[in-house]
Amino acid sequence: MDPVKKTFRYRHLAEEIEQKILSGTYQPGERLPSIRKLHKQSNLSISTIYHAYLELESMGLVEARPKSGYYVNPVALQNLKIPRFKKESFPPKKVRLSSMINSVISAISNPYLLPLGSTVVDAKLMPFKHFSRILKNLSHVELQSMISYSPSEGYAELRRQIALRTVGVLEGIAPEDIIITNGCMEAVALSMLAIARPGGTIAVETPTNFGFLQLLQELGLLVMEVPADPRYGVDLDELEKIFCRNTIKACLLIPNFHNPLGALMPDDHKIRLIQLINQYDIAVIEDDISSELHFGPKRPMPLKSYDTQDRVITCSSFSKTLAPGLRIGWAIPGKRYMEKVQNLKAATTVSTSTLDQYMISQYLAEGAFERYSRRLRHLLKKQVVRTAFAIQKHFPPGTRLAIPEGGTLLWVELPLQVDGLQVYRKALEHHIAIIPGVVCSNAGQFKNFIQISCGSPVTEDMERGIKRLGEIVFDFSDAKRPAS
Repeated sequence: MDPVKKTFRYRHLAEEIEQKILSGTYQPGERLPSIRKLHKQSNLSISTIYHAYLELESMGLVEARPKSGYYVNPVALQNLKIPRFKKESFPPKKVRLSSMINSVISAISNPYLLPLGSTVVDAKLMPFKHFSRILKNLSHVELQSMISYSPSEGYAELRRQIALRTVGVLEGIAPEDIIITNGCMEAVALSMLAIARPGGTIAVETPTNFGFLQLLQELGLLVMEVPADPRYGVDLDELEKIFCRNTIKACLLIPNFHNPLGALMPDDHKIRLIQLINQYDIAVIEDDISSELHFGPKRPMPLKSYDTQDRVITCSSFSKTLAPGLRIGWAIPGKRYMEKVQNLKAATTVSTSTLDQYMISQYLAEGAFERYSRRLRHLLKKQVVRTAFAIQKHFPPGTRLAIPEGGTLLWVELPLQVDGLQVYRKALEHHIAIIPGVVCSNAGQFKNFIQISCGSPVTEDMERGIKRLGEIVFDFSDAKRPAS
């Protein structure tokens, strides 16, 4: 049999059983049909069923019991409750970041700490061997050209490769519509500079990526926080009220697999959002960096795919998918903002590393990305589910989280009396890095929240770290820690 078809069959079976487990059709602790029984019932091969059960076991959904068979994990993910927080409105404010922000940044970048706070995928999962081959195959003549400046708008072949990847996602995008940047954050910064001036007000979801708050602080912009739903993203009713009552220069949003919520904005919400920004004459800068990390059958559409008046600037990068250290991002400003963003790029950072752009463009041209990204998405989904299981198992009652449909992040609500900053500090003493929720809000919200990353494989060390983190949360809560 074709190995690809065989792989598809066992994963298809695993996904079917997974849905029955998560929906509660198979109950926690229930024994699954034996391999031989399912073989007779389904007409699938014993090998296919065995590999499907191994897949479910690796995700933590089932456990094998010697001489007894496979059983559903007794921890029930369907009993998880999504985080909740008040729909609070705040007037436009200058950004005043938590005093802990520098400590948090240092901790999540520290290679000697357990990386439960890192927002990037573990380097071991990335195609570093393929990049090594690309570098080794560079001739002296090619390398000579690579150490020169590239045009400020970016290396031509990389822009072409990115344009090719927009087929079926963004209509009519040509290489000249794309500006290469030093990561997604530079794309966002240039876009913000093109639209707003110091003292202007920017609407952002709350919670949001704390890096955005840092950027807005340095640009001298005011922030208007808009409540967001842990499943669906920004609250459009609240956003419309803000548009009615305030002068907003732009919205800075993460529609697909939000950082830190993991939320995915439904398509009908995206359409309504575009109608609102058209009505109120407002620009949107969207961070589309995690769209490639979807767990479902297809990638979600960016906001710009619904843009009817050229008001959306899409920003993205390869930092979450291929190589964070290469810092290759891009902006698609549209005709309304293209000239301004391009001029700002040339006037600030001049250009982006030619060698890094070449490596990414060559990798894309060789056609390896699709196969690699399928495997990466599959691994990340397993890591997210296993991490959620571990949290459900080891954290105290009252802990809440939503399992996202893509990305690498879990937004965890702790019992009300637990201070996420205290948990963060105590976790550091045990060489564990997390992100306290309070740094994701300019108004000091989310004190009993933490953000946990699932970007690294769930090894025994990681399992022990999550268990220890749960013990720390227990110690700050009113609940009694269970006996070991």
